[in-house]
Amino acid sequence: MKGLYCKLGETAADAKFVVRETNVPSALGSNQVKVQVKACALSPLDIKLHEDLKFQRDLVPVGREIVGIVLQVGPKVTFFQPDDEVVGKLTCVCSPVQKPEKLSWVEAAGAIRDGLRAYTALHTLARMASGHTLLVLDGASPFGVLAIQLAHYHGVKVLASALSSEDQKFLEQLRPSVARVIGVWDAKVDLVDSCLEETGGLGVDIVMDSGVRLHEEEPEARCLLPYKHDIITLLGVGGHWVTTEQNLQLDPPDSRSLFLKAASLSFLNEEVWGASSARQGRYLHIMKDIVEKLSTGTLRPQLEDPVPLYDATVSMEMVQKKQVRKRLVIQL
Repeated sequence: MKGLYCKLGETAADAKFVVRETNVPSALGSNQVKVQVKACALSPLDIKLHEDLKFQRDLVPVGREIVGIVLQVGPKVTFFQPDDEVVGKLTCVCSPVQKPEKLSWVEAAGAIRDGLRAYTALHTLARMASGHTLLVLDGASPFGVLAIQLAHYHGVKVLASALSSEDQKFLEQLRPSVARVIGVWDAKVDLVDSCLEETGGLGVDIVMDSGVRLHEEEPEARCLLPYKHDIITLLGVGGHWVTTEQNLQLDPPDSRSLFLKAASLSFLNEEVWGASSARQGRYLHIMKDIVEKLSTGTLRPQLEDPVPLYDATVSMEMVQKKQVRKRLVIQL
């Protein structure tokens, strides 16, 4: 059986993606399930996270959001039977859920990671509720689109930033519609002023960023990211800031501003669900809800056309370099 792997080097830039033959154990453990993978999604690999967790592997599996058919189950497995169609995310503890019959392989695989991130950010971290106002930064990203759709479903007013004129046009055509699309690609548009104007000067209840600009001199790809001071300024009293910026640092004045607003800051890391067996019940509930909303059309992921396995290495290199806007899926 062939698999897609990342061959780690001395630095992140030295990492290479390769397709290798792999051996599958013939005997299953009591609680294990053997799945024939029909499709897997490609997401950027967090090499630094693997280094921090001290995984002693030269080859790291890639394409961990999978969908497939159950071939065999261990003697203690009761939730699945052979020929069941399942969806799962390969973590330290992998727990698949049933795939609805009318949900396609590609759509299920392509949405599971971004759906899990959206749920974690909005429900677990930000405690989203009807009537809240949410700002989604880079709303046209695969993650941003599912977050917007999930928020709409729960009666939340959504504002979104667009990084290009194409993204702005796309967001303006979304249905249900976004209350305001803020084109930060246009130098004449001010993110803070737009948010305060839309909320009557009160600020937003929840901010979800796609990264934060840390310095004046940043690579071109990060130049449209907001400064942390801007996010804190547009955040309302009792608001929640959910960040994906791993290297975020707050200065004392920043902390003071958050304190005066009784606001909170949370770091979004969906990999944490696999770190504690005590959270498996909640994790499975989220996964089931995601696939149900996908099957009913409540969540509609933004996907590229699926690619075959022989194009996987080139496709993964593009994903790792963030050269692809939509989610890429390998169809097997």
